[in-house]
Amino acid sequence: MFLGFLPFACLIGVVFSKPQDPTLRAHDRKLNDPLVGLDELTSGHSPSTTRKEGEKLLAQLVDKMDLDNDGFISEDEMRMWLKSVASKYVDQDVSRTFDEYRNEFKTDYVTFEQHKNKTSDDYEEDGESDDGELQQTLVRDKRRFEKADADGDGKLTKEEFAAFLHPEEFEHMRDIVIAETLEDLDSNKDGLIDLEEYTRDMWVDDSQSPPEWVRTEQQQFREARDKNKDGFLDREEVYAWLFPADYDHIESELKHLMSETDDDQDGKLSKDEILSHYHVFVGSQATDFGQALYSHDEL
Repeated sequence: MFLGFLPFACLIGVVFSKPQDPTLRAHDRKLNDPLVGLDELTSGHSPSTTRKEGEKLLAQLVDKMDLDNDGFISEDEMRMWLKSVASKYVDQDVSRTFDEYRNEFKTDYVTFEQHKNKTSDDYEEDGESDDGELQQTLVRDKRRFEKADADGDGKLTKEEFAAFLHPEEFEHMRDIVIAETLEDLDSNKDGLIDLEEYTRDMWVDDSQSPPEWVRTEQQQFREARDKNKDGFLDREEVYAWLFPADYDHIESELKHLMSETDDDQDGKLSKDEILSHYHVFVGSQATDFGQALYSHDEL
């Protein structure tokens, strides 16, 4: 397994909550394990699931969101559900990957030597022959490993491994995320990201005009991200871009869902409102971007 942080994951909001969010434990089992039973609900379904089948599964998710069983999903209930799904994704990814190491190396920790061996094996299995790329990956992973190794004993516990695998989720790992983002986007290695470098990560087809969403991002670069208007993003500006202090991904998703689906504007969602906006929820974090309705392996 070779690791790499995708800078635009922060922008599209795949995962936002820290693993094991303690605020989630103050509620009943319905919220503590929001996806319990979903394996049974979704087993055997795929992206070919019909609209009728998908709506049936979504209706069952709505019942799980409705903590007080009043037939409506309040903003608080939706907020806690979104946090739960985000936390669940990270927890399961960490557990699955940590178990792979544990099963292969028969230890309850991960050393860098183990990771190096596994990464090298994965490169060979994938047919990768570029030894220089492998070595570059290992140098980056070594730096990330050492930062995640809080007690410096050379062995990552499961909690430390979570920081290694998902550095964007841990405040003490943010310097690593910034460094890796600069390395990925700063093609001329001047320590800055210009508009062309910024755009190239999204759009590489020079034969035609970029789509509207890319032009919107270019405008964001000029008007919002490049705070000192020098035409570049420096380290501080990259930090503000990836970890904006005034932006809460969960709240943004909550507002989006409420504005798109609360037809009667009563501040809560009925099951009918949610089902009538099926495609909004299939494309939302509330259903793990549709995976909760399709892929049993992802839950």
